[in-house]
Amino acid sequence: MNHTRRLVAGTLAAGALALSLTGCGDSVEPIERLGRKTTQETPDTASATPSPAAPSAAGSPAAGGASDEAYKKWGLTAPVQYAPKPAQKPSLPQAEAGRARVVDRIPVPAGEKTVFLTFDDGAEKDPEFLKMAADLKLPISMFLTDSVASADYGHFEELRDNGSASTINNHTLTHPNLKTLPFAAQKHQICGQQDRLEKRFGQRPPLFRPPFGNYNDDTLRAASECGVSSVVLWRVSMQISNFQYAEGSALKPGDIILAHFRGPSELKGSTETQMTTRMLQRIQEQGYRIGRLEDYL
Repeated sequence: MNHTRRLVAGTLAAGALALSLTGCGDSVEPIERLGRKTTQETPDTASATPSPAAPSAAGSPAAGGASDEAYKKWGLTAPVQYAPKPAQKPSLPQAEAGRARVVDRIPVPAGEKTVFLTFDDGAEKDPEFLKMAADLKLPISMFLTDSVASADYGHFEELRDNGSASTINNHTLTHPNLKTLPFAAQKHQICGQQDRLEKRFGQRPPLFRPPFGNYNDDTLRAASECGVSSVVLWRVSMQISNFQYAEGSALKPGDIILAHFRGPSELKGSTETQMTTRMLQRIQEQGYRIGRLEDYL
């Protein structure tokens, strides 16, 4: 009974979150819109030889990791501040047997103003964003959908391997609303993408994000059986110019920020780099630094 109540509460929270992140004047549908760039699910022939494994957590960026002048190049008035890898990972709720745990905020130590960057889908593949992320050494947790990202997985490989210790994670094969699917179909979506990412990048991701933040008990069971340890949600969504918050009107310590790989057609003429500059400005304005999500999970 307790498990059922927690699951219902979590599902309702995810739904409320999605609703709370819509309707802003500059909104571009914060839950993932794939639209015209979506392709049909294809066989594994699109996969390539596995590339070397991503940098280990020991390679995580520290404050000052980016060049002193990089921030000016990308429209910032001060360097981006980064949280060092914590001496030990925070205490998180243990997953129930046979289920992946759900994480929507990281319990950072009192007084530590740290947030985390996550980017979803993979429809936009902007070479300027690769330069920006490399210059600033942004630690990004990528959640990729095969049907849109696989057209150029090399783009995300370059983003992963730019020295920032960014990571590649699972966001399903074709981006369905998992709550509408039976267990077997959910497992196909999650395990299928685990298989493709392992074949292409050399390892199975431990993190998974359900499309639209929608999940149920079948999702958590399927994710666990596919080798996922954590289902990662969010509390804050980046739009074109500003954040939308699931609660309150400001960032909170440990917030996981949702952004997307999007281009001008989805951002009302703004580029992915312009959106990211505004996101970093909002983080700086509120006095926060950026942590690497995987260092805390």
